[in-house]
Amino acid sequence: MEAIKETNFSFSGQTGFYRGKVRDVYYFNDKLAIIATDRISAFDVVLPRAIPYKGQVLNQIASHFLKATADIVPNWVISTPDPNVTIGHHCEPFKVEMVIRGYLAGHAWREYRSGKRQVCGVTLPEGLRENDKLPEPIITPTTKADQGHDEDISREDILKSGLVSEEDYLNLELYTRNLFARGTEMAAKQGLILVDTKYEFGKSNGQIYLIDEIHTPDSSRYFYSDGYAERQEKGEPQKQLSKEFVRQWLIENGFQGKDGQTVPEMTDEVVNNITERYIELFEVVTGYEFEKRTQQNALNCIENSVKENILP
Repeated sequence: MEAIKETNFSFSGQTGFYRGKVRDVYYFNDKLAIIATDRISAFDVVLPRAIPYKGQVLNQIASHFLKATADIVPNWVISTPDPNVTIGHHCEPFKVEMVIRGYLAGHAWREYRSGKRQVCGVTLPEGLRENDKLPEPIITPTTKADQGHDEDISREDILKSGLVSEEDYLNLELYTRNLFARGTEMAAKQGLILVDTKYEFGKSNGQIYLIDEIHTPDSSRYFYSDGYAERQEKGEPQKQLSKEFVRQWLIENGFQGKDGQTVPEMTDEVVNNITERYIELFEVVTGYEFEKRTQQNALNCIENSVKENILP
């Protein structure tokens, strides 16, 4: 199956273009069209092969959760006219990503295992094991890098550096905790635990908006709740739905995004397995059956959906 690796459209009225790790963004004055491609990144590196249907999965999960959280904070979405396309308001992004963690997993666990007891200025108790539930969710922000790696940063350093005003940052923290609480409730109904996630925010005309995706496998980590306690008690790995399995595969094959390291070969079997895991996540997280878009002429359909929904 041919994946959608990139787009190269030129629209009438287009004022700019940006290619991110996963998304292609087309700017139109106060609006933008974001196309979720099938590119996949890990350790802040775009991997050489795209994953069929991954963009559709991300776009449709994000749409599902953005609709379900619009009462908490306004979001950037105007419409989702195509499985891979979202049309929305053009906001000025804050230069930080709001990461929130309910469990000790992933990057936070790797930091903790190395002996650190503070993550982004937040002190963690002694004696925790990988995947343990934290006493309460913690916010561990990162800088948002246009190129290269995002970096951990504390609340104090964000305010000291002026990256975000104190008034805005307090609102971002409040929104982050409320969004995580809603995501946790929705995950529990599907038999899942929302382990950690990140949110991005922007501003337009003085109003804070939730932007980008939320609660997708690229931005979040989920455990299956059934058997969680037993697995923790036995010290067994948790059964999870997230992109962490991609990171683990890379680590096992000698790649963590460090200088001099080469991405291991992604065979058809590896690519197909990743596609299946993303589709599984969509169905488990949303409770809906995944309907694969027609890949034939997909680029034409994407292009036309933008033309029909963003141009006057």
